[in-house]
Amino acid sequence: MKREKVLVTGGAGYIGAHTVVELYAAGYEPVIADNLSNSSEEVLDGIQKITGVKPVFEKIDCTDKASLESLFEKFSDIDHAIHFAAYKAVGESVERPLMYYGNNLVSLINLAGIMMAKGNGSIVFSSSCTVYGQPSPEHLPVDEEAPLKPAQSPYGKTKQMCESILEDCVNTPKSDLNVISLRYFNPIGAHPSAHIGELPRGVPQNLLPFVTQTAAGLRKELHVFGNDYNTPDGSCIRDYIYVCDLAKAHVAAIDRLRDKKVRGTSEYFNLGTGRGLSVLEVLDIFMESNNVKVPFRIAPRRAGDVEQVWADPSKANRELGWVADTPVEEVMRSAWKWEKKIRCV
Repeated sequence: MKREKVLVTGGAGYIGAHTVVELYAAGYEPVIADNLSNSSEEVLDGIQKITGVKPVFEKIDCTDKASLESLFEKFSDIDHAIHFAAYKAVGESVERPLMYYGNNLVSLINLAGIMMAKGNGSIVFSSSCTVYGQPSPEHLPVDEEAPLKPAQSPYGKTKQMCESILEDCVNTPKSDLNVISLRYFNPIGAHPSAHIGELPRGVPQNLLPFVTQTAAGLRKELHVFGNDYNTPDGSCIRDYIYVCDLAKAHVAAIDRLRDKKVRGTSEYFNLGTGRGLSVLEVLDIFMESNNVKVPFRIAPRRAGDVEQVWADPSKANRELGWVADTPVEEVMRSAWKWEKKIRCV
């Protein structure tokens, strides 16, 4: 049987690459579109080692509409897309807001416009828990009915705006576009094979890569941004989800969109474990799971950080038939295995 094609924008990135692996495993044929601004073609080799298939790859920038249109002309049988192509660091977005608005909004607008013109399309959008801002205590854990509060960073604002853009596209008269927005919490870890994992360029903007790089001796010490938050140990609390579990949710979303009989629908799902861990807890679990030491110090709070947020993933568990159930200790070991491989530790 012919494999159904799925466009994966940003498919050479961290979450994108793991999702490509899971799409192959589920019987789909991913088509990767990536400008390699925060990734490398070496990732394609890692995907091939895991899947045994050389991935289809097109080097394009999704903010270039003509290039994206050419891709759809080349692969005219693409009806589904997973849109990862976006900048994603909270701190960087505070420092460089126009870069985030320009890239994150334009790439989504181009994709949605092309798919609406093509007709009968579906988009899985890579959203974020940042759309909830800082939830009030009565909305923790966060479910999909929680109000969307003002985002704490330009990055979070772009996710809110992109969701609104897609909602408006779906609500256009006679629209046949179907959309699922997946609101991630905090992806961590690497594929158990250690052939792919998180490899940020420059200084990591996310917690776990900084932890692993510090453990490997690449960084002098980890900075814990704030220990005076209203949390048990004073550090920020997040819901950390294994990237392989997260990737499988995208396959479940594509399955759901493919099977839809009604066109012009939009749905939202929170993707998390339902458990909040503080920065200091993550650090302790990593050190204990891998029997390594990670030097750290307390630093001032970082602009754009939310104090605490974790998911109520019951809707995704129920309607997507998906659950994030990999033990966090196993996730920490996967992250360290990946770091040791790329640093030859």
